[in-house]
Amino acid sequence: MAHFLFIDESGREFHDQSYEVLAGVAIQDRDLWNLVKTLQELEIKHFGSRYTLGQRELKAKKILKAKVFRHAAEVGLIPLEERRELARQCLVAGSSAGFRQMCGLAQAKLAYVDDLLEACGRFRCKAFGSIVRNPGTHSASNDYLRKDYAYLFERFFYFLEDIDPDASGIIVFDELEKSKSHLLVQQMDRYFKRTAKGQQRSGQIIPEPFFVHSDLTTGVQLADIAAYLLSWGFRTGDLKKPKRDNLAPFVDRLCRLRHRSIRHIDGIENFEIWSFAVISDLRTRDEQFIR
Repeated sequence: MAHFLFIDESGREFHDQSYEVLAGVAIQDRDLWNLVKTLQELEIKHFGSRYTLGQRELKAKKILKAKVFRHAAEVGLIPLEERRELARQCLVAGSSAGFRQMCGLAQAKLAYVDDLLEACGRFRCKAFGSIVRNPGTHSASNDYLRKDYAYLFERFFYFLEDIDPDASGIIVFDELEKSKSHLLVQQMDRYFKRTAKGQQRSGQIIPEPFFVHSDLTTGVQLADIAAYLLSWGFRTGDLKKPKRDNLAPFVDRLCRLRHRSIRHIDGIENFEIWSFAVISDLRTRDEQFIR
């Protein structure tokens, strides 16, 4: 049995309004193709054709931005069949689309995301996230695996341990600029070979990742949506930034995909570890004490 962990990030360009998030969506190998087919069918159901064929991409920052919610609310709820045709017409017309066509497409986008998250639950997907409480606090060192990656891998490892000690985890990233990809591979190699925790986790997580194009890989698109929802809509504890309330129904669905592990940590029995981790910042301990 193997689980793919598709990973993407959000929030780096919006430090004043949102949180930096590294998110992952885990899908079992036997479910992956069936989920992909289901999501393709949902595109046809809501848009009248495959939205993602050609150059278009279902990026969260485009289909869940505030403007989409405003357009969707400008008319009453349009019945599915009429909405699908309006959405199809809007996609064909592009910038020359009419008012009702734009409203229909906006409603179709929100309905698609709702059905997408429901399908993820049906196919037993699990969501993971590392949320940086103080965005922009990055380590100056490239020697070590970034802290948000380490936390994400930790939660993924606990999930694999819980479901099956023989399960394997496969890491799949949205392709980065080539030098950054090489650096991440080197950092992961060092983490999984030279640290005690990494060596333990390499027993279930395959240390060498795959890099793919997000516009061609459905799993990375799911991770993109998860990262966006966590960045703009998930708040707990010390996460005090204003959230977008219109995302609340989607965030609630995403939270149902979390995994809860129980471990003996620092002498505490039955310590709860959720698959969403909040990190104060990304600097090393020594860097945090430099003034």
